[in-house]
Amino acid sequence: MKPKTSYPEELKSLETKLDVLIDEYQQIKVENVSLKTKQDTLVREKAKLVEKTTLARTQVEAMINRLKDMEQNS
Repeated sequence: MKPKTSYPEELKSLETKLDVLIDEYQQIKVENVSLKTKQDTLVREKAKLVEKTTLARTQVEAMINRLKDMEQNS
């Protein structure tokens, strides 16, 4: 049979567990801020890439149309 721990021992154990939880919370909080910053950066990068892709598509379509016009006019 396990001996019953005293009240001060239980309190100390709970205090230690609480300290660990607080430390883990702080680490997760810092990580969360970092992840949000990275996400914001990636969202901006994606928007720029979508814009560049759209511009490139428009330019390629314009070139194709010019080539078709040149072919029809020759």
